[in-house]
This record gives sequence, C-alpha cells and structure tokens, in this order.
Amino acid sequence: MNSQIALIQNIDALLPQTQCGLCGHRDGCLPYAKSIAEGEEANKCVPGGQPVADALAALLKRPQLHAEESVWPIQSDGRPQRMKAIIREDECIGCTKCISACPVDAIIGSGKLMHSILTDLCTGCELCIPPCPVDCIDLIEDDHILPNETLRISEQNDLRNRYYSHIQREEQRRTHRKGPVVRANIDTALFAQFSAQDDRVPDILITQIEDKPAVQLDAQSTIELAKIRTQIKKLEKQLSVRDDAKKRLLLDELNQQLNACQGM
Repeated sequence: MNSQIALIQNIDALLPQTQCGLCGHRDGCLPYAKSIAEGEEANKCVPGGQPVADALAALLKRPQLHAEESVWPIQSDGRPQRMKAIIREDECIGCTKCISACPVDAIIGSGKLMHSILTDLCTGCELCIPPCPVDCIDLIEDDHILPNETLRISEQNDLRNRYYSHIQREEQRRTHRKGPVVRANIDTALFAQFSAQDDRVPDILITQIEDKPAVQLDAQSTIELAKIRTQIKKLEKQLSVRDDAKKRLLLDELNQQLNACQGM
C-alpha cells in the first residue's frame, strides 16, 4: 500500500466523519486528512475537540496543539457538546435544499412535502441550516456520549459509508439537475485515488475491470461516465415500451462508449 495513502487513511480513521467543513475543508474529513498528511496543523477538527487533536499529534509525532474551540460546551469525554438538527415541520415548504446539503443523508422528504430529520443519524454538522429559505431548522443538544472507542469507531465507519453513498448519488444527480447545487464540489479525483486502497468508496468513483487493476478516474471522466449511464437507462426504458431502430442504434453506440471509457 502506498505509504502516503496509508497515512491519510490512518488520519481519516481518527476524524469523527461529521463532514461538517469547520476545519476549512468543505468537502469532508478525507480532504482534511490529506492536507494534514501534507503538513497542515492537526488541531482544526472542531467536533473532535482536544481528544482528536491529541490523537493526531501522537500519530504524526508532532507537538500537541490546543484544539480549535467550539461554540458548544465541552462534554465529560473532552469533546464539544453533540448537537442534532430538527425541522419545525409545520413551517417546512418542501424545497428539498436541506436534503442535498446533508452529507450523511439524515433528511427525508420530497418536493413540496414536509421533510423530517432522522435524529439518530444526524451529526449536527449544521450544513442544512444556511440553505433553508424559511429558517425552519433548529439545533438541540444531544446528551448521548458513546461509552467506548469500539462504538465510536463503528459510528465513524457508518458515517463515512453514508457520506460515500451521498457523494455517489449527488454526482449522478448533478449531471441533469436544474438550478444550483447546494453541497460543495467534491474532489472526486482524491476520492478515486483513496478508493484504490479502500473498497468502501462507491463504484462511481472507481471502476474495476475483471482481472485488470482498478482504474482511477478524474472528476471530468466520472461526470462523463455518469452522463452516459443516465442516457443508457433512459433509452432502455423507452425501448422497453416501444421498439425504435434509431434509438436501439444509439443505445449500442452509448454502450460502446461506456465500455471504451471503462477500458481506458
């Protein structure tokens, strides 16, 4: 395993996976882990607090630094108070902006229908609050403290996987979405490189070709592949209803393009 990739993985494993961007890296914990490996200070994880700053200092054999302060009080485990978002549902207009903004898919709802937040999954990252046009989202205290490190690691792994799934779905959607994208522009190339050593990253970020090694895709290639797959699915659906020679020819061409891109 590449030593730099291994270091990034070890750093990322210590981060809480809230994907909140408070460290200055809007697109998640992994980009901050990469930046730390390249020399950035390792005390900027606000939700991790002093325990994470100290753990990173020990891992990297660097001097301990005072963790970036949170606006919330410190809990008995040394980390800032955990928060959860809730929606005042009678005020929700169903705009769906908060759904796209949530990095761990903790919000459910549909256009022009009331939304709800699955509080057990919410990390309190606050990313859903700015895009809400009617300001109907509040934060409440979550007094639950994980009793041991095993449960903490399990929670972090779950959040990481949920974020990867969120990336996959959002990359697919934005190829044909109308209007602005609320979330950050994901560094797809970084996730593709990381996924070469970690099979938890979604397939859209890396393609495996039978017995060939994994092929890393840059951001532009990933987007183009997503567009081709979307066109293929649309044509297949149309042809299932009514056969059309021209559409079938176009479908064959698109499948050839897709196979060619994946074989590069």
